[in-house]
Amino acid sequence: MLQVNDTITIEDWELTEQFTRASGPGGQNVNKVSTAVELRFEADRSPNLPGPVKSRLRRLAGRRWTSDGALILQVQDTRSQARNREIARDRLVELIQKACEKPKRRIPTKPTYGSKKRRLKAKKVRGEVKALRGSVDPTD
Repeated sequence: MLQVNDTITIEDWELTEQFTRASGPGGQNVNKVSTAVELRFEADRSPNLPGPVKSRLRRLAGRRWTSDGALILQVQDTRSQARNREIARDRLVELIQKACEKPKRRIPTKPTYGSKKRRLKAKKVRGEVKALRGSVDPTD
């Protein structure tokens, strides 16, 4: 069981781990031991996640979200299988905690009267400068 916060816990049946051979440093160890972990979390079928959290999690997950509603995290950071497993679980908890935060509603603001006046004055000045660049009269 994985504790995310006070209200959300993830049961063991919702998580599946698969171990594969990792690339990168590790010498002969890389060729012999399956240290990379692929953590699969059945987020869409999870009864512990509320609907809004699921939708925010889907948006945060991006390409890691599969068509059947699972979240897949792949970790091959260290040479230790146990450490990679911990990192994957920590990343999952972090992602779910981020999805639990409600985004702040943006309140649209209007420009102030003074800022409108300043903008129009700057435009007028710029227009006058450009007007002075007119063609030169050859009779002068």
